[in-house]
This record gives sequence, structure tokens and C-alpha cells, in this order.
Amino acid sequence: MKIACVGAGPAGLYFAVSMKLRDPAHEIEIFERNAPGVTFGWGVVFSDQTVENLNANDPASAKIIADEFAHWDDIDVHIHGQTITSSGHGFIGIGRKRLLEILQDRAKELGVVLHFNAECDPGDAKWRDYDLVIASDGANSRFRDAMPDAFGVDIDVRRNKFVWLGTSKVFDAFTFAFEETEHGWIWAHAYRFAPDCSTFIVECDEATWANFGFDQMDQAETIAVCERLFARYLDGHSLMSNAAHLRGSAAWLNFRRIKCERWSSGNVILLGDAAHTAHFSIGSGTKLALEDAIKLADVLNRKGLSLEAAMDEYVAERNLEVLKLQNSARNSTEWFETLHRYLHFEPLQFAYSLLTRSQRISHENLRVRDREWLEGVERWFWKRATDGATNKTAPPMFAPLKLREMTLENRITVSPMAMYSAADGTPNDFHFVHYGERAMGGAGLVFTEMTCVSPEGRISPGCTGMWNGDHVAAWKRIVDFVHANSKAKICLQLGHSGAKGSTRVGWEGNDVPLADGNWPVMSASDIAWSPVNQKPTPMTRADMDTVRDQFVAAVQMGLEAGFDMVELHAAHGYLLSSFLTPLQNKRTDEYGGPLDNRLRYPLEVFAAMRAAWPGDRPMSVRISATDWAGENGITPDDAVQIGEAFAREGADLIDVSAGQTWADAQPTYGRMFQTPFSDKIRNEGRLATMAVGNIYEPDHANSILAAGRADLVALARPHLIDPFWTLRAAAQLDYRDIHIPPQYLNGMSQLVRNLKRDAEAAAAALKV
Repeated sequence: MKIACVGAGPAGLYFAVSMKLRDPAHEIEIFERNAPGVTFGWGVVFSDQTVENLNANDPASAKIIADEFAHWDDIDVHIHGQTITSSGHGFIGIGRKRLLEILQDRAKELGVVLHFNAECDPGDAKWRDYDLVIASDGANSRFRDAMPDAFGVDIDVRRNKFVWLGTSKVFDAFTFAFEETEHGWIWAHAYRFAPDCSTFIVECDEATWANFGFDQMDQAETIAVCERLFARYLDGHSLMSNAAHLRGSAAWLNFRRIKCERWSSGNVILLGDAAHTAHFSIGSGTKLALEDAIKLADVLNRKGLSLEAAMDEYVAERNLEVLKLQNSARNSTEWFETLHRYLHFEPLQFAYSLLTRSQRISHENLRVRDREWLEGVERWFWKRATDGATNKTAPPMFAPLKLREMTLENRITVSPMAMYSAADGTPNDFHFVHYGERAMGGAGLVFTEMTCVSPEGRISPGCTGMWNGDHVAAWKRIVDFVHANSKAKICLQLGHSGAKGSTRVGWEGNDVPLADGNWPVMSASDIAWSPVNQKPTPMTRADMDTVRDQFVAAVQMGLEAGFDMVELHAAHGYLLSSFLTPLQNKRTDEYGGPLDNRLRYPLEVFAAMRAAWPGDRPMSVRISATDWAGENGITPDDAVQIGEAFAREGADLIDVSAGQTWADAQPTYGRMFQTPFSDKIRNEGRLATMAVGNIYEPDHANSILAAGRADLVALARPHLIDPFWTLRAAAQLDYRDIHIPPQYLNGMSQLVRNLKRDAEAAAAALKV
């Protein structure tokens, strides 16, 4: 093939090398707008996996690159006058300019023709003479931008400002330095990439950038200010820029996250940053570009594979890797953009939060990297959890939590889950076994399913209730068993279905109306849940009084049944949620309109419940932190205000869920996908929170808790299939100080032995 590569960055050069290695007959020319040796940025960071990929693809250039790597293991986090050092991270880096020199030399050696100072106009007719044009012209790709619709370009300009500098100061660790100034917080990401040079990226939010007047400074002035701000880290060394062509505030950038639906159009193929970008804080842009180049060269040289099929395979495989890294990069980016949330953390927890920000590094992964450091984090967590009473080293999920006068044995909760198995609201033997078994399984707190305060407040005929003496007696039987046979506490979740009521049980269809025998439903407004559901009657003031009193009566019955805690369900589109979300609340009275008005009735109900519940026992409220409807619905910022409002009325815990508030919601699912909402409410509102949503591993729970993203971790589906999830996690983590029902002690001992043997076998297999 006759191929033109536009852009002599790592992507274009390494693609040319890879193509020539597979078939020297390819005619490949590289066109670069800049002169030889002109590049932007300083160091490039690689992972061990990337090095392995380079070595497998081209051992000759890989050896030269590897011989010039700078190696370091430590991360230093400087915050609040302290330095927190974590080791075992195994970074390797090389100067971008040197990397390009190595790849240019290798490309020339293989017969690639390089043209520098070449104007690369996408509209030039010469590109038609090539079988393929590889647009490897970076994040500012002119070829991509010339055909945005053809490529389906999506660009997200991030909030923070950054400037990419270098210094002759050689940093022995990957360094994060956070400085509080009279204009706001500003920080540096610094790492060495050569024996005599380091990258030094300075970042801040836009308000701080403007307060400093960086928008009015030229490069020399910007560098002078940064040298002064970070003098203690530079040890007299100066800062430098290699972007001398940029003037004034143009030296500062906003990161642009780029992704494209399609990576080819006609004879043009996007490669590397032209197709996708990953934030500099996870250092993976060059990795993606080089691995793109290897894969594209592979498929283009595979015999019998058409160009269309080759592109399908290239995009399918590489797009998956890109999405993984972009998700991690988004998490990392948002951590730095919301830095204010974490500045009140003690330095050790701040550093832990920083290290785990992308979710690529987990709690147990940190144990592998630096056991001593992680155990220090665990001791700190336990000391905080016990008011200094213990110096224990153990996973955070097993630490106690005190809410008012109730102390939980650990931080794992069995999430409220509808069982649809009651008769006339009365829990039966199924519920007795269900809740009893999960309490004996080791969780610190067990929630009931949403228990309805009236017959017409049920979701389905199978929902449990708390409106008569039979219910009290049945629930008391369950509560008494939990207290007698476990260390778990049990929480009664109370709710009213609103417009989502009078539907079939869950496994007969989600939110599907009953075939017959429907009862009337009410809501904040007359908005049906969906076209197939009945239209609710808007609540009158008399209705509000009645329902409020039903909640109070249910609380009093919960006290009689012996529950340790009560939760108000104000999420998921049920009655109280219908007041909170503007998607369902269209009222024009004092209960509609602004958020303060929409909060009025749910707060009234909660306050009445709180007054009826003993002051020494905690209460919580479940909320939907987003409607997944953008600015048209509840937003995470609204959720902070909602959480704060309930806390002022006496809520001790905010149970942070999301969505299910309107039928057309499009949630963004993923691992721990709702935890960021808990993080926001906890650390902006300074409230105790419980995280829920696709949390299923002990590692998830420990990372969430140690990073200060929640105070409790709720698991739903894992507990459905494994009531003993918490005891199994204790065995896996070799944590012995947990209550085990004496009848099950022998089983636990065997499980510990089996899991330890399996772990030893897996470790031995890795050494082979």
C-alpha cells in the first residue's frame, strides 16, 4: 500500500515502523508541519504492559527506549505541610523529544520517508493519491476537524487550567505538590524522565487562574510566578517551557477529552490523540497511541482481511481499551476538578483518595505495592472509627460505626430489596428466613425492603406493610431473631409507592399495572409513571395530613417491633420522591416550583417521624441523587442541598441512590456507578452517607471507605445470592475478629483454609 501519515508524533512514527516490519514493500511517507526536533510536552510515562507490547512488536527500538528509561517507585504527596510517601508503583518514563528521535531513526532505517516543515492541508488533492491517509496529527487534528460529522466527534472541554513546563530539578518520586495561596489552591504534577530533567505540570481551577492574573501574563511572567509558588520543591532550579510560540494565557490550556464514534472516513484513518484523548493525570495518551499503531498495522497486513473488516476489528478492540482508560481518566480528572471536597481530609486519607481516584488502583492493589503504607492507612481508619480506642490494623469494612447510640459492628449493610412475598402486608416465613439468614451472614446492618404505611401505599400486593397489629407481631418475630442470633442491627425502611403503586410483583413485569383489582394512586401531581400506568390524583392538604400521620403511626409500630433504626424512602419516583423531582412535581402551590418548596412536604413527614422516634436511635433517608435528566431534573448539586435539609431535621445518614424517578431515564451504569454521588454529598455537605450501586467486592467496599467516599457500603444483589457475603469476605481477607454464629464455626474454619490454599496456589502459578 501507499500510505501517508500526517503527523510525526509517536502514533504516526510507530505505525510507520510497524507497517514496514510486517511488509517492507509498503510505501510510507510521514508529513510533519514542524521542523525536526520541535515538540511540545516533556516526559512520557509508560506502564510495564506497554513496554512488553513494544518489545514484542519491535525489539530493536524497544531496547533503545528501555535503555534510556528513567525508573522510580515512590509517589510523594505534599499537602498541609506534610509529605506522604507511598512506594511500589514502578513508573518508567522517557523524554518525548528523545522518544521521537529514536522512532524517527528507526523509521528511516526501515525506509520510511519523512517530510518536515510540510503544510498538511486536509483539502489538498494530493491525499487522493494514497491508498490510506493516517491522521496521526494529535488532539488538534486538522483532518478530524475537517470532517467532524463523518467521524462523529465528541469533545468535552474540562474545567481546570494547566500549563506544561519542565525543570532541571530531578524528582526522585512522582510528586504531587498542593499549595494554598491567597488566590486559591494550585498544584503541580512532577516526575523525572531523564537524568537531568523533569516534567512539571501546574494546574488550578479557573477562578484561581483568574485571581492570579495568569490570563494577563506572558510566559516569562507565568514561569516566574510558578517558580515562586513551588520554590520549596524546585531547590533553586528554574522552570522552562518548550512552547515558546504560545503567548500570554495561551500557554495555559484546558484539557479536551476527545472521542469519535467512527475512526475512518474514505481513505482517512484516525490514530492516537486524533481519535481519542486521556487526561494527563493518568499518563496514558502515548500508551494508547502506540498500542493503536500496533493493532492497526496488524489488521491491515492480515491476509484475506478486507479493509472494512480490518477497520471493524481495529475499532472494536481498541475502542474498548480506550473507553476503559477514558473512564479512569474521567474519574481522575473529576477528582482534581473537585479538589475542594477533599482538602479537609487528614493528609494520609487525602493521599489515599488521590492514589485511588481513577479506580485503577484499589485497596488490595495498594497492599501489593506497599503493604506497610496501606497498613498505616488501616490503623489510621480504625483509630478514627474508635475515637482512638484501638490501633488495630484491619480492612476498613470491618471497623465499627456509631450513629447516635447505635453502634454497628462493621460498615457492610444489606441493602433494602423488594421481595414481593407478603400477604396483605404481613411478612411471613420467607421473610423470617430471608432477613434472619442475612443477619447471621455477618453484615453490620440489615435493611428491610420498602415497607408501606398503608394498603394503597403498596407498590404491589406482595409488598410488606406496617399499618396493623399483625404486621407488628410478624416484624417483631424477625427483629427478635436478628437480635438473638447475630450482632447485626436492623433498620425499618418506610415508604409510600405514589404513582408507581398498584403494579404486579417484580418478576411479572417492572412497573406493569395489575391485570385487575387496581387501587387508586396519588402523587405530587397528576403525572402517570408511564403511558400504561394510571394517572395519579394530586395530593390535597388533607391527603398530606393523612399520609404524614400514617408514616408516624408506622414509626411507632416499628418501635414496638423493636427496630434499631428507621429509614424514610424518598427516592426512586415513589410518593415523597415525586415531590422532590421537578419531572413529577408540577404543582403551583407552596409545594411546587423551587427546590425549597418541593422539599417542604418530604421534610414535614420526616420531622414528624423523627419526633415519634426515640432520640437515641438513628434515622436515615434514601434519596435519588440524580434523575439522569441533566438540568431538567434533580442534579447532584440539588442532592447536596436535599441531604443537608434532611440532616437539619435530624437525619443521621443519607442513603444515596440515584434515578428511577422517571420512566425515560438513561442511567450511566458501571462498577460503583452511584458512589460518586455519595462522595459529593458526604464531602461537600459534610454528611454521613451510605453508598449503593454495583458494589460487589470487598475491595470495592474498602476502597470506598478508606477514601472517604461513604461511611457505610450497601450491597443488594450480592446479598441476594450469598447471604453470608460478609463472612466470606472476612475469610478471604483473613479477618478473624468477626462474630460467627457458633453453629457455623467449623464451616468458617474450613472456608478460611480453602481460600488460603487457593491464594497460595494462584501465587505459585504466577511465579511459573
